[in-house]
Amino acid sequence: MTIREPQRDVVVVGSGPNGLAAAIAIAQSGRSVLVLEQADTVGGGARSAELTLPRYVHDVCSAVHALTAASPFLGRLPLEEHGLEMIHPGVPLAHPLDDGTAVVLARSLDETSASIGGRDGDAYRSLMAPLVRDTPRLLPILLGPARPPRHPLALARFGRSAARSATGLARSRFSEPRARALFAGSAAHSMLRLDRPVTAAFGLVLSMLAHHSGWPVARGGSQAIPDAMASYLCSLGGEIRTGTRVESVDALPPSKAVLLDVTPRQVLVLAGHRLPERYRRELARYRYGPGVLKLDLALDGPVPWTAPECRRAGTVHVGGTLEEIAASEAEVAGGREAERPFVLVAQQSLFDPGRAPPGKHTLWAYCHVPNGSGVDMGERIEAQIERFAPGFGALVTARRAMGPADMERHNPNYVGGDINGGMQDLRQLFTRPAVRPVPYATPDPGIFICSASTPPGGGVHGMCGYSAAQAVLRRGL
Repeated sequence: MTIREPQRDVVVVGSGPNGLAAAIAIAQSGRSVLVLEQADTVGGGARSAELTLPRYVHDVCSAVHALTAASPFLGRLPLEEHGLEMIHPGVPLAHPLDDGTAVVLARSLDETSASIGGRDGDAYRSLMAPLVRDTPRLLPILLGPARPPRHPLALARFGRSAARSATGLARSRFSEPRARALFAGSAAHSMLRLDRPVTAAFGLVLSMLAHHSGWPVARGGSQAIPDAMASYLCSLGGEIRTGTRVESVDALPPSKAVLLDVTPRQVLVLAGHRLPERYRRELARYRYGPGVLKLDLALDGPVPWTAPECRRAGTVHVGGTLEEIAASEAEVAGGREAERPFVLVAQQSLFDPGRAPPGKHTLWAYCHVPNGSGVDMGERIEAQIERFAPGFGALVTARRAMGPADMERHNPNYVGGDINGGMQDLRQLFTRPAVRPVPYATPDPGIFICSASTPPGGGVHGMCGYSAAQAVLRRGL
């Protein structure tokens, strides 16, 4: 006898942080929700695993969670009651320079200004103090869909600097290499050329978050975040089914609405036959950005950074000066692998010793590469770290590289290794995945998109999922 599935109010396809956030918001409204995940574990881009050696826990993709700590939605959830503990390193970020020193982005504006030093320290305080004060008002605007702002003056103050290129803002505000390098490293998270408009916004937002709520890591690994979200969802009556591959929305259990935590490419596969041709063309034109090559390392000891400030930092930006970082990102944007790549390093085990056996450490590092690149950047990444930490290479006992193809196999949303779910430039920042009054809605009234391919884009903040769920609820489904 065939047992028929009961009808749910909403079915969510994909259990990344956005899919889980959407499901939680639906469940909080008193509606029934089922989450389907093709992998054996929930998490999407926030998973952890023993990638090198037994007992060495590595974050498969996302590692440091500034946006989790600051998220207007995730911050309201009782995730601590479901096992999540966030750890704050001594300082969020250190940026080593070739003179053997490092500049730090600390929780304190005073400490950051002092680390920069001189007139640039004062200039940094002048730039950032009003933005840090406005951060609680700005975050709901910056992490939500485009709409008339509730705090237009705060947004105007931010927009005056944010609309500029990172190189333009850094060179106009700062006169010395230390401040320029610090800002360039944060802005390079945009995965765009640093001379492009709005790249300054990425550097400003990450700096604001460092001062406002820090750049923490999750105890035990990033997997702890979706695990806590899943536990909370189940406590609300939501259902999760892992190991379930979805080939078409037509094969889903009956529901009033479907939320897809996937990128436009997968939307076309799953639901293209339900969508009008014009919208399908828009999704087909959606642009994916650069990919990443990530290196996970097991170490015999902590990284021997020359600059002691780096040993206090959860994140280290390895790339030297503004000019060098800008050149690296320009190479990638031009379709070439950089000889001296800008490298983002996370050293979680310094602050979460359970990530590795006693006395041992893990290291997480990645650089940007052209979308779909097949070039192994492992040696170049290690050479950049060795440049600022002589003797580092001798500590490596095991390594695993994940290039764009590996990243996409791990998570099909990482098309060509693009971990942001699509290019986040001016054309596609707020209109992702297509130009519509409600970007989460599709022309089919029962199909919605809740992935990082909708505003506000990549990051473990859950705001794409939350906003998509609100769009569903406003439809009265």
